[in-house]
Amino acid sequence: MRLIGLAVVLAVSLILAPFAIEAQLGADPAGSGFWQKFLEALRELNYVEGRNLIVRRAFANGRVDRLPRLVADLVQAKVDVIVTTSTQETLAAMHASSTIPIVMTVAPDPVEQGLVASLARPGGNVTGLTNMAPGTSQKFVELLREIVPSASRFAVPIAGPNAPAIEIRRELEAAAQQVGVALLFIEIKGADDWDLALARAKKDGVGGIIAPLSAFTYAHRVEFARLALKYQMPGVYWVRDFVEAGGLMSYGANFADVGRRAAYFVDRILKGAKPADLPVEQPTKFELVINLKTAKALGLTIPQSLRVRADEIIQ
Repeated sequence: MRLIGLAVVLAVSLILAPFAIEAQLGADPAGSGFWQKFLEALRELNYVEGRNLIVRRAFANGRVDRLPRLVADLVQAKVDVIVTTSTQETLAAMHASSTIPIVMTVAPDPVEQGLVASLARPGGNVTGLTNMAPGTSQKFVELLREIVPSASRFAVPIAGPNAPAIEIRRELEAAAQQVGVALLFIEIKGADDWDLALARAKKDGVGGIIAPLSAFTYAHRVEFARLALKYQMPGVYWVRDFVEAGGLMSYGANFADVGRRAAYFVDRILKGAKPADLPVEQPTKFELVINLKTAKALGLTIPQSLRVRADEIIQ
């Protein structure tokens, strides 16, 4: 039997006659469109959980300190592939093994972050997808500015090792300067800091929140969206899951589509392809999702020009 490991944590183990997926490293993905589409795509490729596929789940729940142990368990289980959904998970898997193939799915700048040698020729044992493309972070600033044109300051939450990658921060700062707003990077050290941090940001005159890619903010997206509403702070987030949790607006790659594409990489690897020879893919389609109920609660009117550009409007 062969194993695949997913590190958000999902490890996939495959067995020659049945296959097996062994574990998962992040927050519980039971309701995640990403993992649902990933497993659905695997079924279409004839990997069926319970018949020739085993999925073993392990949840880090946003705790980076748990990753080394979780990944070590996957390595000990001799999984065939590890699938990750954050840079920290990918790094933890790389440190644990230089031979087990790793399929990353959420990485803003895998070259700069040292995950791969280049997008075209990854080298090593890591390949997969990056969910960012040049100019993506710039759109966060532009979209939020369009909704709150009078705001002079936006807040960007950062959380220790989950701080925005250099390229994301560079784009945010350049875009903010271009539209004439200041950025306030607010540090979140733990789950208990959200309320105080947003209260302080509101007091400091912040008119909106930008939440770029971060495993930490994703793990706490429900609380994040609730507090943004409490302090009447419009927010733009990196994936639609925030909007479904009550956030105002998101712009980014469709997470479900990323999950389906990750299955393609797993299939290729299980059939003998080497990660070093599989080019990393960048997203080509981004979706804009707006929550009108949240807009109403914030006392905002979404411009018609923005409504017609939205891929989905949640009533």
